[in-house]
Amino acid sequence: MPKKERKRLQVVISEEQDALLTRTAYELSSPERLISKSEVVRLAIEKIARELGEGEHIDEYRALLDDSPEEDEA
Repeated sequence: MPKKERKRLQVVISEEQDALLTRTAYELSSPERLISKSEVVRLAIEKIARELGEGEHIDEYRALLDDSPEEDEA
């Protein structure tokens, strides 16, 4: 069976953001299953997209983006 093809995205994050990812992955992990930072990112993407689709928290996300330093603009 062919391997499932995935898209890869590379982003630059700060040391603080990396520490947040590491801490979140650790908190979500259990002795039975370790959660990777990539899984945390995928979960966050799904959660944000779902909330925006439901019209929730749009202004809060915009405010967070306005307050964050601009590194890479898509």
